[in-house]
Amino acid sequence: MVPARTAFRKNWPDADAFDLLDTSLAVDLARKGRLDSSIMDRFQTLSDYVLRSGAKSNPLRGILFTCSAFGPAIDAVKAVMPIPVLRPNESAFRDACRLGRRIGLLVTFQPSLGGLRRELEQMAAEQGKSVEVTGAVAGNALEALKRGDPDEHDRIVAEAASGLADIDVLVLGQFSLARASGRVKAVVDLPVVTTPDAAVCELKRRVLPL
Repeated sequence: MVPARTAFRKNWPDADAFDLLDTSLAVDLARKGRLDSSIMDRFQTLSDYVLRSGAKSNPLRGILFTCSAFGPAIDAVKAVMPIPVLRPNESAFRDACRLGRRIGLLVTFQPSLGGLRRELEQMAAEQGKSVEVTGAVAGNALEALKRGDPDEHDRIVAEAASGLADIDVLVLGQFSLARASGRVKAVVDLPVVTTPDAAVCELKRRVLPL
């Protein structure tokens, strides 16, 4: 939740944002190895709950999901919700496709990588663009963050980023990676796109159109 809150304070401080957290979803996905019907149903349940939480005087205007491993479940929610719903990475991917053809995609949660690569390639194809995606996993970085060692997390992420060669733009593909963006920018000489900043900016555009 911290990266999302940080992105809101930076890009949309007037937003009345609140959090709904289910820490068991990532654990269950890792254990099952796939998005089964029970996980899909839980996303719809969470979305229905959030939608009902709005009051007539302050209705819910949008939903931003923040875990990158659940794209199909989020798409199912998008299809039935009457308000804007964003996957965590779609805004960053859109920005990356605009910035270059050779795209680096860095994650710390291994199960996310395959789905995110497909999502990015599909988005590019829908825009009539051809992209070359180089994926990488910053091994043990997420574990370092969970045990309360953010500096080690950032060091591992920056080291993994420095090893990505022949790319035009780098996407830090999970919200938790945004905290390492400063260290990453210090070791790579190319645009670095963070998912929470891109997502909050797009959600603001959709909710408050000019």
